[in-house]
Amino acid sequence: MLRFNSRSFQLTPSSATLVIVACAICFGSVPVFVRELQGMGNGPATIALYRYGFSAMALLPFFPTEKHKISSAVLVSGAGAVLGLSLIGYLDALTRAPVAAAGVVYMSYPVFAALFAWVLLRQKLTWRSFAAASLILTAAALLLDPSALSPDVLSALVWAIPAPIAFGFLVVVLSGLADDLTALERTVCGLTGSIVGLLPLALHEAQGSVLPSSATEWSLIIVMGLATALIPQVLFTVACQKVGAVRTAAAGSFELPMMFMVGWLVFGEAIGQREMVCAVLVLSAILIAPTIAGARSANELEANAV
Repeated sequence: MLRFNSRSFQLTPSSATLVIVACAICFGSVPVFVRELQGMGNGPATIALYRYGFSAMALLPFFPTEKHKISSAVLVSGAGAVLGLSLIGYLDALTRAPVAAAGVVYMSYPVFAALFAWVLLRQKLTWRSFAAASLILTAAALLLDPSALSPDVLSALVWAIPAPIAFGFLVVVLSGLADDLTALERTVCGLTGSIVGLLPLALHEAQGSVLPSSATEWSLIIVMGLATALIPQVLFTVACQKVGAVRTAAAGSFELPMMFMVGWLVFGEAIGQREMVCAVLVLSAILIAPTIAGARSANELEANAV
């Protein structure tokens, strides 16, 4: 197994928060690739497999094999498998519902991250935790107007709900439940778990073959894998250990304003006053979310990666 030494890559809580925001912007560009690949005849499970498969193969040499790391590797891989499966509904919603509406559903994950941190890490729910969660829930309530949604769109959004639950759990696992793994080990375990969960469904969806059929598809998959999975996921995994589960979730919610911009600039979806208010609420949640240290800080973890 290869080892990765990142002693020179030190982050303060503030810089780690900015890194997570930058990663969230990359994650927010996913709808562009999803709709392009869907237009080429690919289903949601296949698209999810494409997104994570490239990164998983690139990082596979870093998969932990030491005996004392097996339990943590299994835990992170399991969380990755759950997230991969849950993303099928979310990716389907991106093709059937407005990007902003699907984004609001997904951005509810800080609420679940706070709950999982309370249950699994015994981290107290402070007034900042409640305030950040309340702001994000308020944004969701403002944007999701049932009277303005068709039954098909509403159904798609309901099936997208497992995704924020699963991602909230993964945030907590990465922040405090796998402290004997390095950042790259955590990343490759999560990605590998996603592939294990998605591959059977993708094979069924694509009727036995998941290989891209054209050079254009290959190009989209490689760019999507680098820009929305491999690079931001590695940085995200390092940074989230520095600020803890709750602020990680809140800073990651910057993905929502990015999705508004994608919907407006790329797909011509209108952005009104309600959407702008939602974006302000999410940004406010980022500012007030507490810094809660994980089980070990990122620099301590990486110092052990000789």
